[in-house]
Amino acid sequence: MDMALDISDGWSLYPLGGNTGTAYMGTKASQKVFLKQNASPFLAALSMEGITPRLVWTKRLASGDVMTAQEWLNGRTLHREEMREQRVARLLHRVHHSHLLHDMLLKVGGRFTTPAQLLTRLQPALASDLRRHPLIQSAFAALQREQPELPKTRYEVCHGDLNHKNWLLSDRSRLYLVDWDVATFADPALDLGALLCEYVPVEEWQRWLQDYGERVTPDLTARVNWYARVHCLTVIAESYHQQRFQIMNQHLILLERLTREAVTD
Repeated sequence: MDMALDISDGWSLYPLGGNTGTAYMGTKASQKVFLKQNASPFLAALSMEGITPRLVWTKRLASGDVMTAQEWLNGRTLHREEMREQRVARLLHRVHHSHLLHDMLLKVGGRFTTPAQLLTRLQPALASDLRRHPLIQSAFAALQREQPELPKTRYEVCHGDLNHKNWLLSDRSRLYLVDWDVATFADPALDLGALLCEYVPVEEWQRWLQDYGERVTPDLTARVNWYARVHCLTVIAESYHQQRFQIMNQHLILLERLTREAVTD
């Protein structure tokens, strides 16, 4: 245990792995909480909306770091196939349409993510071998030509990392969405395209979007398709570096299909 994290008051801390190394289980007598160091100030709004587990307390440490404690829930993360369910779609709709989250993310200086920024980030991430790949060249050119033009005034709070492990189902069957470190203002189709691309067969996309609660218009379909293609290219770039070629090839096949469908729509 890192002694710099001494939050005293009799709490014992147990590190919980994860990418950032800033999450702990805290225990004191019979109490148990989920502790996170320097969690987003946005957490209070998420807790009030019931989107993340309840915030119990916040404490500034001597080091200047801030420790937040959330209710510890017994439960599990979602399985991949459960991401196709209506309750996932409905919770994401609540996130995208919450005025409280929108106001709070503005207050804490939430950034905006535009189509042009995504393409600028994506290009250097693609290894030179990939940049020479004919499908990737044509897909990238199509993405540049077809950038969605949703005005920033219609951007919503997007989670930005909808991995199935960030969805927590409590043992009382309550669904939560956690790990908000990359939240951003964006076209809601950013979240939708990434989630559909990873977890829902293309044939079910229209049905899933209806479950989400939006009228499925040609404009929405085109925007979702665009962000799904960006997501495919992002995964292709990452899995190439990690030499996970099966995942890379699955996303190449999907990218080819989505690029073709974008032309025929």
